[in-house]
Amino acid sequence: MAEETEPLLQSRAAAAEEDEEQTNRSSSAVAIRTKAARVVSLDVFRGLCVFLMMLVDYAGSIFPIIAHAPWNGVHLADFVMPFFLFVAGVSVAIVYKKVSDRVEATWKALLRALKLFLLGVFLQGGYFHGVTSLTYGVDVGKIRFLGILQRIAIGYAVAALCEIWLPCQRWRGDRFPRNYTWQWCIMLLLSVIYLGCLYGFFVPDWQFYAVQSDSSLMIPNISYVYTLFLNYDHEIDFVTPQVKCSVSGDLGPACNSAGMIDRYILGDAHLYAKPVYRNLKECNISSHGQVPQTTPSWCRAPFDPEGILSSLTAAVSCIIGLQYGHTLIQIEHHKERLWNWSLFSVSLMALGLLLAFLGIPLNKSLYTISYLMVTSASAGITFCILYTLADVYNWRRSTYVLEWMGKHSLSIFILVTSNIVVITVQGFYLKAPENNIVRWIITRFVHK
Repeated sequence: MAEETEPLLQSRAAAAEEDEEQTNRSSSAVAIRTKAARVVSLDVFRGLCVFLMMLVDYAGSIFPIIAHAPWNGVHLADFVMPFFLFVAGVSVAIVYKKVSDRVEATWKALLRALKLFLLGVFLQGGYFHGVTSLTYGVDVGKIRFLGILQRIAIGYAVAALCEIWLPCQRWRGDRFPRNYTWQWCIMLLLSVIYLGCLYGFFVPDWQFYAVQSDSSLMIPNISYVYTLFLNYDHEIDFVTPQVKCSVSGDLGPACNSAGMIDRYILGDAHLYAKPVYRNLKECNISSHGQVPQTTPSWCRAPFDPEGILSSLTAAVSCIIGLQYGHTLIQIEHHKERLWNWSLFSVSLMALGLLLAFLGIPLNKSLYTISYLMVTSASAGITFCILYTLADVYNWRRSTYVLEWMGKHSLSIFILVTSNIVVITVQGFYLKAPENNIVRWIITRFVHK
């Protein structure tokens, strides 16, 4: 039975990988026989993911070139999520490389995924006050169900179930690596379902609720339905702008089927309220993050970049990482592993760029097929580099900080996403609470 571990971000994952490696080292002629039981490059890769996440979160407002691309295209921030999913897949291959009780392994995998999913919902719930807001509490009518940890949990669960239940075969006897044809079939199936929904669904005109703070700021040629809500002692005016679509196969921010599916299943109130496409020129967003009401109506609409449809291709990223993990387990020599990974990565990169050239854009919010392939290939190339440094040449000093961050990745993730570190620093001020370093950085660099 595979040793119990936590999902990708848990700090105990490295220890579980070490236990699994020691248990199975002598079980197969193609098992890993290195002096270091733990694959150091996996910890380093996790640490790199966390470092990149922190970099783009805190420096993205200062240097927009590293922040998420507003819609089509890829910036540095757009590689973080696929990298997390990739390393989760590699870890799954190590954890479940020898399973004696499939039912028990399935329950454990699903339980870990559920814990990670609920943790993601908790961290997004508003239990900690924001940097610029002292409000607390959770509005259950607007809580966001999907997010970063939730997407990793979904990818982890899909990859784990594939590894536990789908049969594999030897190509030419025990001396050759196993053939995971059924896992490739699952990747193809998920991709086909994704493409069918993305291009085949008809998207009708739709509406959403938006706060009307100034009735004089009307959007021309837009029909409104006014509703008056009573919020304790304060009356708030809402409007429902209408977005004109009536199309199918549109990949723009307003009329794509991914957003339609989320609106129908999850509801407008449970989607991400500040989508990155607000940074498009059409939306004319201010330096303080406000979208003028004179812009197109969809600029103020919610959209979840970790939505339901795009989770299908996100899961494929995790299964691709699983294939890299198979190579790590079954091939003994460093050179053969690196050659296998490099060939796979270059092939994925070429195919992804070809699809982009043929008209399927690189888009993180929709997690398009071209984006899936290019980012997975980039993750594979990065893993090759880190594996060469940390595991082949044992250059531990140059990767020590990232390795440490990888071993404590979940703790760091929680501290960053909940702004606990920022709030702690914000608590130290000079003479007046507003004279703190966080406020100074925001006013000096972000809202200048």
